[in-house]
Amino acid sequence: MSRYLINILASRDLNQIADYFAKNSLEAGEEFFRVFNRKCQQLIDFPNSGKSYAEIRADLRGLPLQGYVIFYRVLDDGVEILRVVSGRCNFPSLFEESN
Repeated sequence: MSRYLINILASRDLNQIADYFAKNSLEAGEEFFRVFNRKCQQLIDFPNSGKSYAEIRADLRGLPLQGYVIFYRVLDDGVEILRVVSGRCNFPSLFEESN
């Protein structure tokens, strides 16, 4: 059974994104999370569809989403969502502790 898991850091990222949209635009937030869920479902079927970020971490992949990047790794039975961050972040610094 293929599935996607959202780890604690990604969960925190998503909570911060939800807080932002709650203050600025509920409609935009609802659309963001609809697209997020759709992209995560897509990753179950096509786990290697995202860009490789092997220069940061060997198993790291990323998929763009409305100015953000969904970082994930492929598991034997699906994918694990590691972070969901602004596309303007310093990506290597996000994963320094994970290496």
